[in-house]
Amino acid sequence: MDPVIHRQTLGDLLRRSAARSPHKLAIVCGDTRWTYAEFDRTSERVAAGLAAHGVAKGTRVAILARNSHAFAALRFALARLGAVVVPINFMLKADEAAYILRHAGATMLATDSELARLARAAAANDTPVCNFVWLPSEEASVPEPDMIAFDALAGSDGELPDVDLNGSDVLQIVYTSGTESSPKGAMLTHDAVLWQYVSCIVDASIASDDLALHALPLYHCAQLDVFLGPSIYVGATNVITARPVPDNLLPLIARHGISSFFAPPTVWISLLRSPLFERTDLSSLRKGYYGASIMPVEVLRELAQRVPQVKLWNLYGQTEIAPLATMLGPEDQLRKPGSCGRAVLNVETRVVDDAMRDVAPGDVGEIVHRSPHLMLGYFHDDERTAAAFEGGWFHSGDLATIDGDGFITVVDRKKDMIKTGGENVASREVEEVIYRLPEVSEVAVVGIPHPRWVEAVVAVVVVKSGQQLTESQVLAHCTATMAAFKAPKRIVFAETLPKNPSGKLLKRQLRQSHEAMFARD
Repeated sequence: MDPVIHRQTLGDLLRRSAARSPHKLAIVCGDTRWTYAEFDRTSERVAAGLAAHGVAKGTRVAILARNSHAFAALRFALARLGAVVVPINFMLKADEAAYILRHAGATMLATDSELARLARAAAANDTPVCNFVWLPSEEASVPEPDMIAFDALAGSDGELPDVDLNGSDVLQIVYTSGTESSPKGAMLTHDAVLWQYVSCIVDASIASDDLALHALPLYHCAQLDVFLGPSIYVGATNVITARPVPDNLLPLIARHGISSFFAPPTVWISLLRSPLFERTDLSSLRKGYYGASIMPVEVLRELAQRVPQVKLWNLYGQTEIAPLATMLGPEDQLRKPGSCGRAVLNVETRVVDDAMRDVAPGDVGEIVHRSPHLMLGYFHDDERTAAAFEGGWFHSGDLATIDGDGFITVVDRKKDMIKTGGENVASREVEEVIYRLPEVSEVAVVGIPHPRWVEAVVAVVVVKSGQQLTESQVLAHCTATMAAFKAPKRIVFAETLPKNPSGKLLKRQLRQSHEAMFARD
């Protein structure tokens, strides 16, 4: 029997949505507005144009670009050809991006005018890249010379080749952010990503009547595969922007009547602190999502007070599981504060000790998963693949507790657990205490080398605009609330905390910046 009859790949997903709702608005980005029929036709033509330039099944094509309609269309075009997309963090330096291009064996690199210089520099650093594709941006931009123009591809009248594709083929290689180690390329199949879409749709209530705003970088699997992909699967309308800042986001929500929005806690906090927040009509917003880190309880309460119509979901996972693993729903946000919830529909999750035994409620263990969402393994890295799947489960590297109801609370990455004076301190616990101070906007707690304690607990605090706070006030608050060994030894005040474009705190940078703090003690 013809295998196409049973096929379910990412490219098929868009074609089916277009068949169901051809005239429905699919994509809005700047001045571009595509119906589902137009989005599907554009992706088909781009695929045919890329095929004429030698892109075929298995070809690795990297994307180093900001969010745009073209990024979305290229993503589906590559899927139809069986090509493997390699999204690259645009905050990387040229040599860091070149490492990914070399490691992935990418022969084509798509970029935009803003990042073209970085893309050229990276590709010139001993990589196999031999072709560039220029992508138009949210704002008007001029095509780069010597690059294949997206608009030319979209105007292609060539035939799409017949490609032997199935769900077990690799769809993408997504490199981990490298906040703790050198980047690893997680190989994800069409099956893995689409099973994950089903979990997102069911457990995060993604629906066809959503008007979703996609503002976090599409190179990151959270925005790309927890929100944009599932939204296209169900036929929702999608507004894409490249600037996740309050002065852009709040007007977009009001202008388009956005009903669904995802951002990490850092972005939600920035919205709350913006002077535009109270002046913006947010009545259309009904669904709010966060991830990358736990939302501070005080911020959850503030959101509940200031936008009471918004239901919140906490979505937890990582690149290797495509990336959704667990979910905390709206009804449990304040009932189970700080928890990342329970396993989603197509995931089985445990919290285990070093012998792979389930830990008792309240004890700390490692989160492990089994799921069709999971990656095949790390590209060209059998050793780290074997370690990740040791014992027949995927090892997340996250430390957590589980309560009697099965709700999981992440306490830290294994390497982020602070060991001070022989005692383990979870930075998350200290951060939650400091967030109770009304003057605090953001805080990150890290372990810094100390001659006596081995590691000392240090808090880096961002104070709200117009507020004042002293080190002695923070220390007194902490020592009054928690055991003395958990309280910070030092408070550092900063204007901002270092983050990657997906909003994840870069604690490694904080450790490096302050590693000599106690050198003279």
